[in-house]
Amino acid sequence: MIIFENLNSKAVLKLHNLYFKPFISSREIDEAIQKMVEEISADMGDEVPVFVGILNGSFMFVSDFVKKYPKPCEVTFIKLASYEGLKSSEDIHRLIGLTQDLTDRKVIILEDIIDSGKTLAEVYRIFKNEKVKELKIATLFYKPEAYKKDFKLHYVGIKIPNKFIVGYGLDYNGLGRDIPEVYQLKTTQHMKNLVLFGPPGAGKGTQAEFLKEKYNLVHISTGDVFRYNIKNETALGMLAKSFMDKGELVPDKVTIDMLNAEVEKNSDAEGFIFDGFPRTEAQAQALDELMDSKDSEISAMIALEVDDEVLVKRLIERGKTSGRPDDSDEIIIRNRIKEYYDKTAILKNYYSGKDKYFGVNGVGEIQEITDRLCKVIDRL
Repeated sequence: MIIFENLNSKAVLKLHNLYFKPFISSREIDEAIQKMVEEISADMGDEVPVFVGILNGSFMFVSDFVKKYPKPCEVTFIKLASYEGLKSSEDIHRLIGLTQDLTDRKVIILEDIIDSGKTLAEVYRIFKNEKVKELKIATLFYKPEAYKKDFKLHYVGIKIPNKFIVGYGLDYNGLGRDIPEVYQLKTTQHMKNLVLFGPPGAGKGTQAEFLKEKYNLVHISTGDVFRYNIKNETALGMLAKSFMDKGELVPDKVTIDMLNAEVEKNSDAEGFIFDGFPRTEAQAQALDELMDSKDSEISAMIALEVDDEVLVKRLIERGKTSGRPDDSDEIIIRNRIKEYYDKTAILKNYYSGKDKYFGVNGVGEIQEITDRLCKVIDRL
């Protein structure tokens, strides 16, 4: 089944069980083919070349190429089996062979994609005994990081990283060949990434524990991350401490690098709960960029909403056992609450503009509040 979904304002393609993100547009493909046509046409001169397409993937490329080719030419196809799912098969078989005499002819192989070069090696084996005048290789897409052979590639349309792609003749288990653009496999599939907010005393930490267990999420508390890095004297921890010792704010980039390290350590997680970050719009944008680099995004900002008087009572009560001085002084408590609202108002506007802000009533029994949060998350 092919499904197009909008994630983070981008059309994401779902084929079977995997998601793919937009990679190469139809316009870029068309421009690359036109450039290849001009190069090959100039090299062929008055010669009538034979273009050989490799089925199945090259059918779109060959069709568009020969329609643009300005001179007489001949076209034929051979078929080789090379892909199974996402991996290139070690066993390549000649399924459909050539049906014409190519003796003393100039032959141009039109490949849709060259990665490891296994298919190309078989092509050279096939044409070894054909007594062609000249054999040249043209590929629309080329993965230089994956290429393991020494055969020369004479014409290359677009160089791409060594990641799996679909569209424009290329498929994933039978689907996607008919799509006119190219999509790249999302290295991280669907994830639930939450920014959890709440004023002091809202019960944010308690709820984070429930949510991470229920949804298999990793709870990343900025405070905990800072303490870990400083205690263990990591490079980032020492860098952060150098600013803190001078009474300066730790630069956002240092914090983002710490969060990135935490995300990398938990790459198999089904999502993350970010607690204590972001605090500013610039930090929110930096977090968006970080998640986008992981082929993911922030799903929602969820804020626990609790009346100020309830918060004051909760914190004073907590102060009786926590030993924290900022939990026992009402003036300090009210200043902390005010600071929270001053800072989060900007973020509320930021995430509301993306339809990702959700306020949840944080008053009631713990399980009641958890149920309210789960209703929001289950709808994401």
